[in-house]
Amino acid sequence: MNFDALLSRLPTRWNLPAGFGFKNNPVLQRELLVNLRTNRAFILLAVYQVLLAAVTLIAWPSDERLDLTQSPPSARRLVDLFFLGQYVIASLIAPSFAAGTISGEKERQTYEMLLASPLRPGAIVLGKLVAALTHLALLIVASLPIIVLFLPLGGVSVYEVAAAYLGLFVSVILFGAIGVFCSSYFSRTSNSLVVSYLVILPLVIGGVLLWQSLAADGLLRLKVIVFVVPAFAISAVILMAAATASRLLYPPDVGSEGKEIIDLEQEAAEAVGLVIQPDQFPDRLFAPPRRESLMEDGANPVYDKEIHGEIFSQGTLMLRLVIQISILLAIPLMGVLLFWQTPHAPWFAVYVIVFNLLVGPVFLAGTFTSERERQTLDLLLTTTLSPWKIFWGKFVVGFRVAFVLTSFLVWPMLLGLVLNPDFYTNWVLVIGLFAVPIVVSVVNAFVAITASLYQTRTSMALMTTYVVLIVLYVLPPGMSTLASTLNLSSQTQRWVDVLGVTSPFRALFALPMDQHLLRVDESSLAYAGQPMLVVGYFVCSVAFTMIAMFLISIKMKRLGGHLE
Repeated sequence: MNFDALLSRLPTRWNLPAGFGFKNNPVLQRELLVNLRTNRAFILLAVYQVLLAAVTLIAWPSDERLDLTQSPPSARRLVDLFFLGQYVIASLIAPSFAAGTISGEKERQTYEMLLASPLRPGAIVLGKLVAALTHLALLIVASLPIIVLFLPLGGVSVYEVAAAYLGLFVSVILFGAIGVFCSSYFSRTSNSLVVSYLVILPLVIGGVLLWQSLAADGLLRLKVIVFVVPAFAISAVILMAAATASRLLYPPDVGSEGKEIIDLEQEAAEAVGLVIQPDQFPDRLFAPPRRESLMEDGANPVYDKEIHGEIFSQGTLMLRLVIQISILLAIPLMGVLLFWQTPHAPWFAVYVIVFNLLVGPVFLAGTFTSERERQTLDLLLTTTLSPWKIFWGKFVVGFRVAFVLTSFLVWPMLLGLVLNPDFYTNWVLVIGLFAVPIVVSVVNAFVAITASLYQTRTSMALMTTYVVLIVLYVLPPGMSTLASTLNLSSQTQRWVDVLGVTSPFRALFALPMDQHLLRVDESSLAYAGQPMLVVGYFVCSVAFTMIAMFLISIKMKRLGGHLE
């Protein structure tokens, strides 16, 4: 055979399957154009840079002289704070971009067209995942100029910075893959978002604890981040991407508008693990059986329709996963915090509050936005029902489901408090451990339904609720930790403590403890607590509820006039 003929048969370049290349993947190109050209992309990038710059300015070492040959601890503390902050922020942002990649197609009624396209399922998953993480990768890369400022201070080497960025990028990819994986199993972005957060939450806590525990041994931390973490993350990403592609290749039965056909009885029969039985206690508290008789006179039809049909119209998969994941985490936490490490008992109430913060808004943030998305709000307002009756019917249903799910985590706490005699002399603490989560549940419910009234899309209402609650709950203790870590002035710390009255986390750790719970010998070492901070939190919660009711009343008047 002629040598030239042999060369002509060789491929001129290595060709990937259709859609797997970045240049010829229409899903990736479309998602990038839509995501990166929005005003939100530029605003988020600017806000992210401003926040990092502000933290850097506040945390910059105030020492007049720094001995750069001795690795000053202030510089080390600054770098650790910088990377941990980015890690937590990335864990919060990644699911918001990835959890709606496939469920959003179902909500936009384009899921069937996506399945009918000639693209391979793997190419679709790859395009969705890369597009969802590109914006977040830009945020991380944009922080490089700030970290460069830290290097001349000493305390950290270039290799540690490179390893930290490697671990950060790998973690972001893992969080995004979790979001895409959950998105393929749900038809609503809100459901996939909350399940993603529940799965990511233990990983974030474990990552922070791993980083802090290995702080004393920089070489070991470097090896773990470079070799162990990427191996674990890449394996998990490959498995989840393959499972998502397989679900796209062999999708479940879909009806009109690309919605899955769900039979609740068949779903319960095929469920693995928890099985919800609406005719038995306590399942009927949050998932009552469908009505088989006429409603009583004077009953609220909106409440009846929401509790029997709307909440679980898309199946109970999300509900079962939420219950199983939360209980799986609650059992070891109960043993550690309520029996072994009793001085840290408020952390269990923190877990209950975080659960309600993630799950509660899902059942309330879409109460009115879903009606707008289905274009049925005008029809609902033309009925003989008053807007307030519609509001209370939707509110009571969402609050009931969220409160009952949260109460499942209260039972382990109640069990631990009853079985451990150290709590018997701490009745103020016990009352606070139950009162604070109850108040949080009420405030979360009113914030979520207010966002649902003023937003037009469920995803935006849910994100608005999360942002408001994070500002109220998480920002004050974060500022307090930052002020104490950086040894700021006492006046600054007092102002930060005043802002802490909005946070239930600060209120929990302001509850008193005696020597039995602290496990010390002398009663003089007991913790008296901060009563004014606890009272201030309850006063602020009442004020926030009144503000939400005021905004709701304004919107109700507009709805009564049919101005929507």
